[in-house]
Amino acid sequence: MVKGLVVAGLAAVLLAGCGSNDGAAGGNTGAAGNNAEQTDATTTASIVNQADAFVSAVSEQGTWIIATLNDLTVDQDVVVAGQFHDKNDETKDIYRKIALYTQDADHNIIDSFTLTVPKLTAQSENLKIQGGTVKGDVYVEANGFSLDKTATIDGNLYFASEDVKGTAVVEGTVTGATEVQ
Repeated sequence: MVKGLVVAGLAAVLLAGCGSNDGAAGGNTGAAGNNAEQTDATTTASIVNQADAFVSAVSEQGTWIIATLNDLTVDQDVVVAGQFHDKNDETKDIYRKIALYTQDADHNIIDSFTLTVPKLTAQSENLKIQGGTVKGDVYVEANGFSLDKTATIDGNLYFASEDVKGTAVVEGTVTGATEVQ
C-alpha cells in the first residue's frame, strides 16, 4: 500500500514537472508555449515500469513522452517511431521525449534510471533523451535528435547521415563512438 502511494506521488510530481515548458526542454517558444496549467496527465503521457509497456509507448501508436519509474531491460531492438507534438498539441512543435528519471516539484532530478537495450533506433523527429542512461547502441535516423546534458549513452551513437548528425544536439555523455554509419 505504501509503495503504491509512493509511486503515485512520484508519478504526480513527474507529470506536474513535465507539464511546464521552459523553451530549452522542448524548443518551443512564443505564446503557444505559455500553458503552464496543462500537465502531461491530460496529454497522455506514458509512465512505464515494464519492458513491454516501454516498447509499446515508443511505437507509432505510443505517446509523445515516455517516462520510466525504474531501471528497464528490453531484450529486443527498440524503434522509436511516429510523429508526435509537444504535449500532444498539434499547434506545438514536433517533439518526443524519453525521460529516464523522476523529478521533484522544482524540476530537480531525484532518481535516474538505466534503459538496457541491444539497439535503440530513433525514427521520431526531435527525439530528446533526458536523464538516466541508455545502455546499448543508439541509431538516429531522424532530424533533431537531442541527448540532454543529464543523459548518458553507454554505447555508441550512430547517425544515418551527415545531414541527420548536423541537426543533433549532443550535450550528454557518449561512452563509445559518435559517428555516421
